[in-house]
Amino acid sequence: MSKAGGDEGGGSSSETAEQPEAKTPAALSKLSATNVGPDWTKVSCPCCVSERVEPLVLVKLGEKVRPETKRWLIRVIGAPQKDGGVALLAHPGEEATGDIIVLSAPRCTLLKATEELGLCKTYRNGEMEAFSYNDRDNFKDSDNMEVFLTLAERQYIVKYELDGLRAQRDLRIPGLSDRHTLLHRDNIWRKLESAGVIVDTLPLHNPDQLKDLSEAWYAGNQLAQPLDSVNGYFGSSVAFYFSFLDFYTWSLLPPAILGLTITYFSGEVQKEMEESVSDSLVTSDDDSGTTVSGHMIQAVFSMLWSTVVMELWKRRSSSLSYRWGTMHLADRFAEPRPGFHGGIGVNPVTGRMEPLFPDWQRDLRMALVSIPVVGLFLGLVILGMLCFYWGEAQVQELHKDWDSLLSQALLYVPSVLHISYTNVLATVYRTVAKSLTEYENHREESAFENHLTAKVLVFTFFNYFAVLFHIAFFKQDVPLLRKRLASLLIITQLLNQVTEVLIPFLVDRFISAPHRTESEDDPQEDKFRNQSTLPAFPGLFAEYIELLVQFGYLSLFSCVFPLTAVLLLINNLTEIRTDAYKICKLFRKPFSPPAANMRVWQIAFEVLSFVSVVSNCWLLLLSPWLQKLFQEGGWSSTNVLLLAVLVEHVLILVKVVLAVLIPDEPDWVRKKREHIEFTSMQALREQKLH
Repeated sequence: MSKAGGDEGGGSSSETAEQPEAKTPAALSKLSATNVGPDWTKVSCPCCVSERVEPLVLVKLGEKVRPETKRWLIRVIGAPQKDGGVALLAHPGEEATGDIIVLSAPRCTLLKATEELGLCKTYRNGEMEAFSYNDRDNFKDSDNMEVFLTLAERQYIVKYELDGLRAQRDLRIPGLSDRHTLLHRDNIWRKLESAGVIVDTLPLHNPDQLKDLSEAWYAGNQLAQPLDSVNGYFGSSVAFYFSFLDFYTWSLLPPAILGLTITYFSGEVQKEMEESVSDSLVTSDDDSGTTVSGHMIQAVFSMLWSTVVMELWKRRSSSLSYRWGTMHLADRFAEPRPGFHGGIGVNPVTGRMEPLFPDWQRDLRMALVSIPVVGLFLGLVILGMLCFYWGEAQVQELHKDWDSLLSQALLYVPSVLHISYTNVLATVYRTVAKSLTEYENHREESAFENHLTAKVLVFTFFNYFAVLFHIAFFKQDVPLLRKRLASLLIITQLLNQVTEVLIPFLVDRFISAPHRTESEDDPQEDKFRNQSTLPAFPGLFAEYIELLVQFGYLSLFSCVFPLTAVLLLINNLTEIRTDAYKICKLFRKPFSPPAANMRVWQIAFEVLSFVSVVSNCWLLLLSPWLQKLFQEGGWSSTNVLLLAVLVEHVLILVKVVLAVLIPDEPDWVRKKREHIEFTSMQALREQKLH
């Protein structure tokens, strides 16, 4: 069995050029994590030479890609970084002319990227430390990459290296026309994708690990999620989402119990619940003291609950980031993102030759294109809201005339149609928002994600909550608000389950799966190709949006519908398993960048938490009992308004005090973080001295 491996720069270009030439039918069929044929690109670093090569990433090529183009691409992938390559390991698949390339990464490439990304690993003393390539031998298991780095980390590093691959000079790609010539500092991978050479780049599943994870995650009766295993297999970005989903779901227990208690012991609340699922025209002017106190308790509890939950989550998040080694991610002036383009010049900060794009042009694009398009979609939201009100008035009149079971059922048609409209509009908008953010041409990946998320959050808040705020504060129609909220909670959750799980499952079961049938004797390359036939994982954007909207319903409006938390709890208990099943079975394995927390989503949840104070205070003012009390006491509208503002400010102060009293990270995590920062500064100082 021949040896294969990688070095820090990885062998010469001539070495990497020789390997793909050989025809190797069925060579890949023997490929596994424990043995390898002679056809991986060879490199010369002694510490990286190994007989064990693990297939990590599959590159699928276009059908018309010529052999010389594939051979050139494999040479570039295997060439040292100083020669314009990425020092990865490449296998041509079943033959040199085939349409796949299988990639892996040698030890030194993985270790250098670990330092660049700022990952923390276990030091020889058992403590987590920021990894340093120069001190690599003192880190535990640094000689065994499958233990030292998780599968998700190894696969992301391969993508990280490919995304940073740039042409060192003008270069013609063999087998392609001159219009696809690489210019100096062009992103090679992006250029090959636009030319149709590369169709797909996807991380490969490990069937044994996936089976074990599935059994421990959603296939059994266990309630706890195997978050460390999720982090190891799917990465910290995915693990943080499922950790938050789990934490948030169990945090719904207290408001759910309170809501059930209020509903059970309050006759008026029971009557309101009946109204919300029957006839919104039935109202009651006889508000009892118990009813008002129940709504007040629900409102105050929701405001305080939202703050406590987010503060406790930040503590949990910091503990997880320490455990998963993402606490000290590098905040460096990164390479431009693959989609960034512009004229080639010298970056005044780094001194590197790279594409440059003036900030004023980006600002102009945002002002003249992005903002007007976002405004157009917000206008469509308002149009949908007006149509909803018109439809609501029509069915109300119809019900007055008919007063039948059919007309009572028709009362919910406007809500159902409007909810469907908002969901479709949200789906279209997300695609438009991504195109707009691409057009703005942001240099850093973080800037791209922040601007995209900001666009979607503004639209989401407007799309999902505008009608509710309008009903509450302009129409001041609490029965309609209650009915609308009940419709949203039930219909939206059913729609989400159908669109996110049922439809993908049926498509996979009856359309895709029959074409992916395989047996143990099938060649390995066919099994790899089968993974590429699955649809791409759509990401966690929609999942976070769903949780954010849930959080908004509960914290902003639950005082008018106390069973909100109960319905959300029931939905989320199934959501955990369906989301796990979906990511394991229905989609390709996603690349997952290291993450230290939920990033901008955490800020969005905290903003909603503070908005909940304003919302609940003003909703309580609509209580007939309170209005009657103010009238009997001779309160003027100005005094009532001043009282509401005073109560609102007091509650905001209480939330701020709670946020200060609950530290964002446990004391032991703070000490560990400060220790990591101190040792990192020491290591940097020693490097400068040497």
